[in-house]
Amino acid sequence: MASVDKNRLYYGDNLEVLRDHIRDESVDLVYLDPPFKSNQDYNVLFAEKSGARAASQIKAFEDTWHWDLAAARSLQGVVEAGGKTSEVMQAFLVALGTTDMLAYLAMMAPRLIELRRVLKPTGSIYLHCDPTASHYLKMLMDAVFGPVHFRNEIVWRRTPFSGSSKARARQLPKSHDVLLFYSKGDEWTWNPPTTPYTEKYLTRFKWKDERGCYRKTLLKTYSAATLERLRKEDRLIEPTDTGANYSYKQYLDESSGQRQDDDVWTDINMINPVAKERLGYPTQKPEALLERIIESSSTEGDLVLDPFCGCGTTVAAAQKLRRRWIGIDITYLAITLIRNRLRDAYGESVIDTYEVLGEPVSVPDAEALAAEDPYQFQWWALDLVGARPADQKKGADKGIDGRIYFHDEPIGGKTKQIILSVKAGHAGRNHVHELRGVVEREGAAIGVLISMQYPTRSMREETASAGFYHSGHWNKDYPRLQLLTVGELLAGKKIDYPPGEMLTFKKAPRAESPEETAELPFASD
Repeated sequence: MASVDKNRLYYGDNLEVLRDHIRDESVDLVYLDPPFKSNQDYNVLFAEKSGARAASQIKAFEDTWHWDLAAARSLQGVVEAGGKTSEVMQAFLVALGTTDMLAYLAMMAPRLIELRRVLKPTGSIYLHCDPTASHYLKMLMDAVFGPVHFRNEIVWRRTPFSGSSKARARQLPKSHDVLLFYSKGDEWTWNPPTTPYTEKYLTRFKWKDERGCYRKTLLKTYSAATLERLRKEDRLIEPTDTGANYSYKQYLDESSGQRQDDDVWTDINMINPVAKERLGYPTQKPEALLERIIESSSTEGDLVLDPFCGCGTTVAAAQKLRRRWIGIDITYLAITLIRNRLRDAYGESVIDTYEVLGEPVSVPDAEALAAEDPYQFQWWALDLVGARPADQKKGADKGIDGRIYFHDEPIGGKTKQIILSVKAGHAGRNHVHELRGVVEREGAAIGVLISMQYPTRSMREETASAGFYHSGHWNKDYPRLQLLTVGELLAGKKIDYPPGEMLTFKKAPRAESPEETAELPFASD
């Protein structure tokens, strides 16, 4: 577990990454939003399972935990370790039985234990969940961190309404999430959050002098020294009546906003469906929410960790607020989204501020990933060429694994697309022929087949017979079908297509201060 001077983005199981790569007491703040399918039938979560079903392959956006052999082993490991967490998990087993809910808790328990280990004595953790499992998770957090270290149950009201009145005819709409806030020790970083001043509140600053607008605030307790200091600063307001109290000038520019003195947060809404911030990730949280958490429980230069980083909202907020960060995700699609998000926000120079670990860096690495998980291999290969997966879940891709959209004409011209097919196993002429048919069917400009092996002579012949795509604007021909190997991509070879604007991923908004953020000096942890 060597110390590093860069931010880190890990591809892999967060439990393994935490155990193998994150040092004891090295992290200042943890935020986690563990995926959980809360919109399914509530009773399904408590249905008894046989335990004989093999663990299903984890894939992008799969937000359920199932009772299977992996969950059973995880539960056994926690129980055999002893302690309060063991006692709580044994109680859950009695109360819940071998259900999907127990699987969720059994998989969360060892991860929370590891997160406590990596937290500094002054560190804090925020666990984001919804009311479906928040009560169980709070008991689990009490066991891991101790009930005396519980700080707040923050209610985040996502939106006034989360469903139609017809769909919720016999119950109230579900419109809030829960944030369980714990500290590791008795001392923790705390910067009280603030909210922007309301128009009504601003009317209180109705006086003005050469320094600016101010309000008259009553001095409830004070000393002679305090009065003398305020007089010298020309801020003391003497009482006009005998026996009246002193006041002082509270200037508007002395605070960034009103102090957030409530554990119910109603001023941060879900991301609007058409907002620039939205990247299309189903569980994406607003950056404003993560910024409030990070600003409240860390300072500049602190290390922030998100073990379920998804599309990277925690990473983006930490980068913006000049914190160091570690993100972990088990899907390569998440790694791709985060790369693009950071590049869109901060430009190409941001690449130098972080490193990706756990991804293949050689052909043998790629072969190992392909053998272990063909779908993760597919997403990794698509990322090498900047393509977007055609489907977020398995199956029914109609011969399309990924797409690249581009413009090679002046503004207003037609958007063109490149169709990609990825083969983790053997590839032959028939695959090239199938790709050619898909390109013709979709009216695509170019088709690309990515394979592990070097293409055979018959594959190259089929490719050559497909002809060229002619770019009128550039007056140049590009092969309509192209064959690329993983080895060639790792060596830097690119798809041959017209230069122009790429529209493959929804672009994240540009950061407000990219120069300052990208040049943050990262201290070793």
